[in-house]
Amino acid sequence: MERLGLSHQVQAYDLVGSGCGGAIPNLQICKGLVSGSIDSVIVSVSVEICSATFQMSDDLSLIVSNAIFADGASATILCQRSKGLALVGSASLYDPQYRNDIRYIYRNGQLHNQISVLIPEIASKTVARVVMDLLKPRGLRIEDIQHWVFHPGGEKVINAIRNELGISETHLKATRDILARYGNMSSPTVWFVLQEILEKGIAPGDWCIMVAFGAGLCAHAFLLKAS
Repeated sequence: MERLGLSHQVQAYDLVGSGCGGAIPNLQICKGLVSGSIDSVIVSVSVEICSATFQMSDDLSLIVSNAIFADGASATILCQRSKGLALVGSASLYDPQYRNDIRYIYRNGQLHNQISVLIPEIASKTVARVVMDLLKPRGLRIEDIQHWVFHPGGEKVINAIRNELGISETHLKATRDILARYGNMSSPTVWFVLQEILEKGIAPGDWCIMVAFGAGLCAHAFLLKAS
């Protein structure tokens, strides 16, 4: 805050514990704040230092984590204006029956990432449910969405989501490209995917869905519309 020269009266919130899905709950809070005043300017920041839990072991969860996770940060500015991406609405879904399939546990005084081999199947079904929770009340279908922004939880997870939703590989290109270039940076990663899509160009009137998921097990989706 000091380096940015922000006022000492600025409202600041520290949201923690949402893991890979955290960017969208953060965005949900920001939408409420920016809607409260036409002059509001909100900065949504996501930072993850995944290397802080790097360990060496023959445990499969650690091998997978070391292979795909990376450090990352993103910042997004939200304000009320006539052009850009409109925040239409969001949906969240929590499936606590799967909380032990993806979580951090303490082992020998360190955080240990625990990832079940069932995650591709579990995450894809939860993602499909939260997407439909978002689309159905608005009379929209999968086919109506021009742009998809997925948290790239890994190659198998991306494939499972593709199969569950029935979307084409074209809609997954940005997600796969970011995973290949930067890895899974936890919560900031969806913003990297969205930036990739924006740089390619979005036409006015296009629909876009951001989807993130993580420990809990939780899944979140945000519907955006280009103007």
